[in-house]
Amino acid sequence: MWLSLASVAVAVPVAVVPHAEQVSTALPGHTGQIGAAGPGNSAGRTLDLTERSADQVRDDQWQLDMLRASTAWRTSTGAGVVVAVIDSGVDDTHPDLAGRVLPGLDLVESSPTADPDPVGHGTTVAGLIAGRHDDSSGAVGLAPDARILPVRVLDAENRYDDALIVANGVRWAVDNGARVINLSLGGGSASPALAAALDYAFARDVVVVACTGNESAPSSSTVWYPAREPGVIAVSGLDRDSEKLWSGAITGRETVLTAPATGLVGARPPDGYWQVQGTSFATPLVSATAALIRARFPEMPAGDVINRMLHTARDIGPAGQDDSFGYGLVDPVAALTTEVAPVGLNPLDDQSSPGIVGFGPAPITASADTDRTGIDFAPSAPSARSGSWEPWDPWSAGAGGSSTSDQWWTGLAFPVALVAGGDRRVGRFRR
Repeated sequence: MWLSLASVAVAVPVAVVPHAEQVSTALPGHTGQIGAAGPGNSAGRTLDLTERSADQVRDDQWQLDMLRASTAWRTSTGAGVVVAVIDSGVDDTHPDLAGRVLPGLDLVESSPTADPDPVGHGTTVAGLIAGRHDDSSGAVGLAPDARILPVRVLDAENRYDDALIVANGVRWAVDNGARVINLSLGGGSASPALAAALDYAFARDVVVVACTGNESAPSSSTVWYPAREPGVIAVSGLDRDSEKLWSGAITGRETVLTAPATGLVGARPPDGYWQVQGTSFATPLVSATAALIRARFPEMPAGDVINRMLHTARDIGPAGQDDSFGYGLVDPVAALTTEVAPVGLNPLDDQSSPGIVGFGPAPITASADTDRTGIDFAPSAPSARSGSWEPWDPWSAGAGGSSTSDQWWTGLAFPVALVAGGDRRVGRFRR
């Protein structure tokens, strides 16, 4: 029997200058900015830029060159593959996403007139996956012909009041055709409900990708959950135009792949663009690569899709798999063209117990006194809370800013899980 969880998540966007020394600043408090759920700081400085036109945006998409997107598109563009973006919603009216967004689910608001993405984070993630490539302007996604299935789990303040909401979003996405699920969020403590939902996805042949998280002073450097759940592709981030790990990225033994994480330009509701950074924005580049593979090999099991990405990743850092870069930089071209022997099962599962179709069992019973870490937005500190239960800290990489300028953003969300008595079950760790 699953234990009941109640949680609160807050996303804190922060503007930072790329490659600049980080400095501590106070959170903005005026209308239009997202506040913290208590006192805290943000790391970074604001860089005001002249607003970019759609054609300038195309020139700024350095990650497409690094990942050799134009070469990959000769083999696959992701056509026919549905990628679920479980996030703050997706604005399907943005020019880059017109015709790319399927009818989705809003688990936050029931009103048909609700803003599809009041934060903008989910729209940016969706654009990095499936932004249109039918003209010479705008932000192009790495899998431009994939379709986005939006599932909104974060409200206008990037908060959610129940940890089950993400789990419910995962299950709904699986039941409604998702073949890849992007989770640009996470937390410190394992969630039994989310672990069960992930097993549900694995049993139904779905690839799940999640961010490892961003460093924040008040939290540890433990890879966030669900990225550390066996079977999930945990994605960390690289600095712009380099094979160096981004200084704000969390890494650890659960890290599986890396992708560009800074200096990225993304779609901004309703029809603009902004520059973003964070492991939340590296994650959709790996999700898009999975979509390219699933379009190229439509009958390939999810385990082999994952195995293909691991075996074809560009090895960076220490030779072989390591705790900083995992298997290396995701390589869409190699993943699409290299001969890789089938394995059938997900190689990220430690196989220590039977599990479900080789992807790992439901969570085991463990102490509720798990460690806190942060989530994937700019560093910030949650307010102190009383009680014997550690907070669960989910994060997402955010958005925001003035209407007259673009800004570099990184984001962080702090959730709190309250357990109603008894032990709670947590997922197994890799290795």
